Amino acid sequence: MIRQICEANNLDLETCRTIGGGDINEAFFISAKQEKFFLKLNSIAEFPNLFEREAEGLDALRQATLLKVPSVIAFGEHSDQQYLILEWLEHTSSSLACWEQLAEGLAQLHKVTRQQFGWTSSNYIGSILQQNTFTDTWAAFYADQRIMPLVQKLFNNKSFAKSDVVAAEKLCLNLENLFPAEPTALLHGDLWSGNFMVVRDDTEKNQKAVPSIYDPAVYYGHREMDIGMSLLFGGFDRRFYEAYHSFFALEKNWENRVMLTQLYPLLVHSLLFGGGYINRCKQILGEWEKLRL
Repeated sequence: MIRQICEANNLDLETCRTIGGGDINEAFFISAKQEKFFLKLNSIAEFPNLFEREAEGLDALRQATLLKVPSVIAFGEHSDQQYLILEWLEHTSSSLACWEQLAEGLAQLHKVTRQQFGWTSSNYIGSILQQNTFTDTWAAFYADQRIMPLVQKLFNNKSFAKSDVVAAEKLCLNLENLFPAEPTALLHGDLWSGNFMVVRDDTEKNQKAVPSIYDPAVYYGHREMDIGMSLLFGGFDRRFYEAYHSFFALEKNWENRVMLTQLYPLLVHSLLFGGGYINRCKQILGEWEKLRL
């Protein structure tokens, strides 16, 4: 199949090997006539348009920021599989400057705005379908397109009790007072250490190290969502947060709102993995009223 996909996209396959590609995709390193590519495969039926949406997100990021974003070579379907072929990124050692470059690039991305919160189509965060209906306010978008659909799914699969649904509804009624009013910001949408890497930029004569982002779940949202997500699994180096604040200062008490921004990815992880993620969601739903904003 891989050879046939390569032939359909005029790639003269030389070597191919399986590599890690995340939780849901099959992933491969491909070498074709001195060029290297990253190939992902997944089921058409199980995740319709998964890679088309990812390609759209990557293209949006590339147009909006100077950060290195892998080029989309091709996407399509073969038999019962969908595929995405990307530029290969070569991992290299990090430098202190990379954290500042990442911060500047993210601030640049977040300054891209439009009138409403949302995106042109539904897309995916991991294997979870992400609703993106354009909405006038952040509070309404976060409630109706993010929190409550997943809370309802967790209630339906008996991970949440009715009291948890009621607590989530109460939170959603107060979101307008909890988040500072800001213009929409173009978000990566799934910004954690697994979707960031320092790579070798071969376009530079000295092949310097540059930060790269990929595997997005893009939409126009509140920029604190990307910051909160980046802190969820250990966080980035403190230089990143200091530099981001210097490029695009966050509103006061942003640290206190991190738990609110992390609720959505925690709900996603609750659906995918259960366990402690469910308990953490319940904890947030029970503690948000104590926030000092």
